[in-house]
Amino acid sequence: MAIDIHWILDDASLARHCADWRALPFVALDTEFMRVDTFYPIAGLLQVGTGERAYLIDPLQIADWQPFAALLADPGVVKVLHACSEDLEVFQRLTGSLPTPLFDTQLAAGYLNLGFSMGYSRLVQAVLNIELPKGETRSDWLQRPLSDTQISYAAEDVLHLAEIYAALQQRLSPQKNAWVLEDGAELVANLRRETDPDELYREAKLAWKLSRQQLAVLRVLCAWREREARARNQPRNRIIREHSLWPLARTQPDNLVALARIEDMHPKTVRQDGETLLQLIEEAAATPPAAWPEALPEPLPVEASGLLKKLRAIGQRQAERLDIAPELMLRKKILEALLKSGYPDGPYELPDALRGWRRELMGQALLDCLAAEGDPA
Repeated sequence: MAIDIHWILDDASLARHCADWRALPFVALDTEFMRVDTFYPIAGLLQVGTGERAYLIDPLQIADWQPFAALLADPGVVKVLHACSEDLEVFQRLTGSLPTPLFDTQLAAGYLNLGFSMGYSRLVQAVLNIELPKGETRSDWLQRPLSDTQISYAAEDVLHLAEIYAALQQRLSPQKNAWVLEDGAELVANLRRETDPDELYREAKLAWKLSRQQLAVLRVLCAWREREARARNQPRNRIIREHSLWPLARTQPDNLVALARIEDMHPKTVRQDGETLLQLIEEAAATPPAAWPEALPEPLPVEASGLLKKLRAIGQRQAERLDIAPELMLRKKILEALLKSGYPDGPYELPDALRGWRRELMGQALLDCLAAEGDPA
């Protein structure tokens, strides 16, 4: 099919088009980027679809992103994306702005019970009955000129995205549409809630097995790795591999030979940052006990799995009633956080991560279920 493609290659053209787009009820957005050797994604192409035409913005030619940032933030224009977590990072890095209101078609498909976490090609096939050609996602989006195949792939993607949005809108009830937008707002809020590097140790594998003194070392190592990854714009595992963090905190090597023997420790890390790591470990190991982190809770015991199943069933029943993909209802991580708040004897507290309509619809039922379990009568 012939696609009406319009290139935007300079600041003045982008500003003009952004002013036009802000008069529309929605725009479909997509990005192509590279992220092989960097911490941050490098934008190779931005696509905007209006339903009639595909616009391709060359980010290598644009210096002033303020008009596009204003479009992203305009509350009167719905921004339509698909499985957008990495696209959001591209927008934030490039423009300093994030799309609001945000409508994610992958989420919308779940609310219509078409499938959970559907890939874009499958959704296009399911909704529009169009089979997309095999993608160019792994090609080099920073090369110039882009190939004809890359250009048609990128344009077709965003053109169909606008069509999918129109089709899904017809099928979504006002309530479900509001929930899709609420989840979109949560995605944006999560990205804005950038994790404090000093708190990352809590998520490290097996961290719960460490003593409080060892956690003080792990806290410093995880924070240093995160800050260095951002500063050097390198993937975290290029700084220190994930599997080296726990043995570093546990054994606390005090020389380069011992450091080199740590599990999964890359020789380049020892050469480049070995002395720094030894100093970080020495200083963190000497942290006074009053400043040690609190011990981390152990994983839930096997016996808790039955209770976890009962809690999950609450979400599944609601999913059946509302005809929503059950995976959208209650994430395992949220249910585990709820159980950890009071297991085994209670009282339990709803975790902060359970927000919005899910908290209103199922929060009390979850607490009632746990209270009934703890009631010997």
